[in-house]
Amino acid sequence: MALPPKIGVFDSGIGGLSVLREIHHLLPNHPTIYIADQANLPYGPRPITEIQAFSDRITRFLIEQGAVVIVIACNTASAASLEYLRAKYPDIPFVGMEPAVKPALEASKTGVVGVLSTRATAEGTLYKRLLERYAEDKRVITQIAPDLVRIAEEQSQNIPSSRSIISGYVRPMVDAGADHIVLACTHFPFLGDAIGEVAGQGVQLIDPSSAVARQTARLWSADLILVSAPNTYYTSGKTLNFQKTLKNLIGVEASVSQFQ
Repeated sequence: MALPPKIGVFDSGIGGLSVLREIHHLLPNHPTIYIADQANLPYGPRPITEIQAFSDRITRFLIEQGAVVIVIACNTASAASLEYLRAKYPDIPFVGMEPAVKPALEASKTGVVGVLSTRATAEGTLYKRLLERYAEDKRVITQIAPDLVRIAEEQSQNIPSSRSIISGYVRPMVDAGADHIVLACTHFPFLGDAIGEVAGQGVQLIDPSSAVARQTARLWSADLILVSAPNTYYTSGKTLNFQKTLKNLIGVEASVSQFQ
């Protein structure tokens, strides 16, 4: 018996839930399957080939579970694996995360934009192409912020030591004139309030999650028949912890299965 078609979504951890939340809002009747590869978190410092291997293993599982569209809800995995996966699975449409540099630069009044990123995203070909294409005479300040992934996973943004770390990443960009800050990691929207408080009211945070949800909707084939099915969740980490995270971050109460 064929499985009902689903939207597959994966990330190294909780960050992709910011994208999943937008997909559920835009496509409430489309069943989804989410995988958090928390056992291998963080992806940012890892070699590209290793990230591709993780992404390939997850993709194969998602397809086996009925995914007909796959969202790489992780900037690091998108930078390392998007083209690789598209070439390996040509029949599956993939949606990747792209740092929202273009809209930030277009909206900037100061001509200075900050980008909070992981190392793998900042050093990736995709990001470099974006800067070459859109930066022109404007200034883009790239801040690699690996500690923010950990803070988001721990949900510890309100303790003083975390606020100090966030300030250390954000204040230099604002002091240099940035009036827009691109959240170039799907973990970072969950720190939006803390980042916004440090940045101040005159700074706009740019989160591409809603744009990714719209692109996902466009790629869902009109020929597919929607079949009612529950949304499912997996983690390679601790299932009970992730179950609590689902409720705390996106208000979902659901069981979580182990991803091996």
